[in-house]
Amino acid sequence: MSKVAASAAEAVADVFEGASMAVGGFGLVGVPTVLIDALHALGVGGLKVVSNNCGVDGAGLGVLLAAGRIARATGSFIGENKELARRYLAGEIEVELIPQGTLAERLRAGGCGIPAFYSPAGVGTMVAEGGLPWRYNADGSVAVASPPRETRTFGGREYVLEESITTDFALVRAARGDRYGNLVFAKSARNFNPLAAMAGKVTIAEVEELTELDPGEVHLPGIFVQRVVHVGHVDKPIEKRRTRGALDA
Repeated sequence: MSKVAASAAEAVADVFEGASMAVGGFGLVGVPTVLIDALHALGVGGLKVVSNNCGVDGAGLGVLLAAGRIARATGSFIGENKELARRYLAGEIEVELIPQGTLAERLRAGGCGIPAFYSPAGVGTMVAEGGLPWRYNADGSVAVASPPRETRTFGGREYVLEESITTDFALVRAARGDRYGNLVFAKSARNFNPLAAMAGKVTIAEVEELTELDPGEVHLPGIFVQRVVHVGHVDKPIEKRRTRGALDA
């Protein structure tokens, strides 16, 4: 059965206010920009987004962030997004920061039906002990803090319990896809995209090329993808432009 949607607007039309959403990409690499723009045009807000870095200023998820559409962001890094840092410190958004490998595994586990797992990352820190500020008040005091996590010892080493992540929707970008939802990712775009796709209950993929795929080249099987949108060539901005002269200096 074909999973091809006629447009990005059609593909995201049922995203509802307050929906949770896993979004692929890392910096500006592998970001589903066409679907994000369609979601921005749809006008829904209160979104709970799970993504490595919630976009950058003016691009990717940064578009939704600037419009005040994101209520909660779960990710690993906010250093390239001044607007996210500003909103977080001003108490306008809730932010859960997670070690990057843990975030990846929480998404993968969610897609595999694994409810939780133990990890050594964060043992002996506020990740395990609780108290990380998730949301601030306007006066700078902590409104919501992370709870303490269960820890156990295996083989003489302590581990912290991490719950898996599943979301209402997932938005991902692939270089190529077929009408059944099988996807192939280009180079480093194969970072959080497959994991985000696995975690979404309804996963929407934008593909630059809609074609037939050899089963041996598929990176993510179509069982994880519910909708495919052919977007053709999409401009890919450079996050940090460097020139030979600047590097030599």
